[in-house]
Amino acid sequence: MNGAEALIGTLGNAGVDVCFANPGTSEMQLVAAIDQQPGMRAILGLFEGVVTGAADGYGRMADKPAITLLHLGPGLANGVANLHNAKRAGSPIINLVGDHATYHLQYNSPLTSDLEGVARPMSHWVKVSKSERDLAQIGTEAFSAAISYPGQIATVVVPANHAWDEGSAIAEFGAAPAVQTVPSQVISDTAKALSDAAGPIALFLGGRALREGALEHAGRIATKTGARLICETFPARLQRGAGRVPVERLPYFGEQAEEYLKDFKTIVFCGCEPPVSFFAYPGKPSWLSPEGAKLIRLASKEEEAEGALQGLADALGAPAKSALIQEAVRPPAPEGKLDPAKIGAILAAVMPDQAIVVDEAATSSPPIFPATQGAAQHEWMTLTGGSIGMGLPLAAGAAVACPDRKTIALQADGGGMYTCQALWTMARENLDVTVILLNNGSYAILNIELARVGVQNPGPKALSMLDLRNPAIDWVSISHGMGVPAKKATTAEEFDAALAEALAHKGPRLIEAMI
Repeated sequence: MNGAEALIGTLGNAGVDVCFANPGTSEMQLVAAIDQQPGMRAILGLFEGVVTGAADGYGRMADKPAITLLHLGPGLANGVANLHNAKRAGSPIINLVGDHATYHLQYNSPLTSDLEGVARPMSHWVKVSKSERDLAQIGTEAFSAAISYPGQIATVVVPANHAWDEGSAIAEFGAAPAVQTVPSQVISDTAKALSDAAGPIALFLGGRALREGALEHAGRIATKTGARLICETFPARLQRGAGRVPVERLPYFGEQAEEYLKDFKTIVFCGCEPPVSFFAYPGKPSWLSPEGAKLIRLASKEEEAEGALQGLADALGAPAKSALIQEAVRPPAPEGKLDPAKIGAILAAVMPDQAIVVDEAATSSPPIFPATQGAAQHEWMTLTGGSIGMGLPLAAGAAVACPDRKTIALQADGGGMYTCQALWTMARENLDVTVILLNNGSYAILNIELARVGVQNPGPKALSMLDLRNPAIDWVSISHGMGVPAKKATTAEEFDAALAEALAHKGPRLIEAMI
């Protein structure tokens, strides 16, 4: 068999069964190999940012990697922004990036680039094959890297001649990499520090510490110590809703976060690092933890979170069950002109059990998130790396990973335009995604940031760079053009009816919510 067949067969045998692709000439042997691989699903994205964002959503929900198939350095570069988000999220992904045949590189043809240089900043692991026989072994190494806890991005560069040359064979994947655990001494030291703590305590959670099992142990700790449970501002995957242990979410703006944390005397971090301001601002803080507070790292993002929290709860003699349980809350039906708070109330009332919510709602998110705290149990995924344009692709990937669950994408209009091609993939694959497109005709967050960095009295040129109304973007028409049925809602009543219809339908739908 040729190198491409050996590589794809190796990954298929390891359990990789989805490929998100935007291939070109250099990847045609890989395309043919995927076609021959039993059980591997190939999903086309019309832009590489859709491909990488979908792989992120798939990885977050499946806890295993999909393949991305990308075309040389420029193709990979088109997908880098969403790989940045995926890297921050700890998502497992295997990028297969075709390159020119090794003997062709010397001629510096137009698509020649420093492919490794493009790959390295957004990958944990990068390797270029040396031969057709080398490809299959690299596949096992890439898979091992990708599934390393909590998940990593592995990029394989595949020269075209290594893909088409014969003489390779499938390689066997060995043992899964060991998960790094927290030393018992760290757990006992943390338990003592909490037992001796004077003043308010916070347990600050991120990464895998926001899964249901880990949250149950965090709730046990809070029940024993009185600690407040706080999560990072942009969690990769938060399991929440009625019957689960609730957490508070750190505010986005630095000075608000600093105020939020200022009274804590002891903060224990699990699955994340101490929070910092998203950006620097004149006269505003970058480091957000209170001065003089005792900061304790229980587990880093790379250390197993649930076991660490269980060990700490047991060391503290915490009760077997958390006393902190979120009650079911269904807000009353709102009326009148639509706004984000009303959207949150309506969504909370009708959200299906075990729904997956992808939140790239930007400035509309703060009212929606608390309103849905007591909704039916669901997952909440956010913009971990801050690179906008992840929402629609992430929702597509999540729907591929979990076809029997409803995916709901809360998508701001500005970010949606970065990767609106994802709607076409949703239609082509008949993915069960309801898109709530929040249209305020503006990069609203940047209007806020303009003032926060100290710009006074911005002129028409500055304001024009933040405005999306000239011309107005018609999302219903865009959605219809991509093959996704859509409706527009301007009132709470219209939105309620449109959402009920969309959720009752199996397949993609879009609601343009005018706010």
